[in-house]
Amino acid sequence: MTAVSIAVEGSVDRAVAERLIRGVGGQPGTVYGEKGKEYLRSKITAWNKAAQRAPWLVLVDLNTQEPCAPRLVSAWLPRRAPFLCFRVAVREVEAWLLADRAGIARFLGVSERVVPADPETLRDPKATVVDLARRSRKRLIREDLVPDPRSGRREGRAYASRLASFARDHWQPRVAEGRSPSLAGAIACLRAVLAASAPGSRGIGGLFDGTD
Repeated sequence: MTAVSIAVEGSVDRAVAERLIRGVGGQPGTVYGEKGKEYLRSKITAWNKAAQRAPWLVLVDLNTQEPCAPRLVSAWLPRRAPFLCFRVAVREVEAWLLADRAGIARFLGVSERVVPADPETLRDPKATVVDLARRSRKRLIREDLVPDPRSGRREGRAYASRLASFARDHWQPRVAEGRSPSLAGAIACLRAVLAASAPGSRGIGGLFDGTD
């Protein structure tokens, strides 16, 4: 089984990346980053160099600083190594989790009807997850994901660990990709990179430009 090195912004992204790699038949490798978006940008050139010979997944949120994923990729890394999946979640990785509507509804304890049908159009998917948690039938979900109004925080004290748990154990990427083009692109890229790195493969051959 081929190991894929990982670079991510934080713990929720790490759980998502590991779930995606396992889902396409790979083995999650060493994890780098988990120090925010600017740290990823400072290291992307070095990781791109490493991906000349071995598979890598670098996952970053689009957020609102850039209008679209291709512009972010072009600004950060104009030329991508053959075994690098540099993928951008539109606009945050929480949108990928929301795209499994039935799964996230069960996890949060809300009706599937209140989960947005088109999560990539949300300007702030994390805020949507917290708002859904406020409506939860589960007391522990409300306590863990919703912030104390006096804290000044955007999310509850156990938000990251709870979302990471959902990503690892309950989230269905094959279901979610139907509502998330950026997720579908990440899955397709990982499949292509793993196939290209397999023994006897002739390489990717320009099938991916990293922004599709």
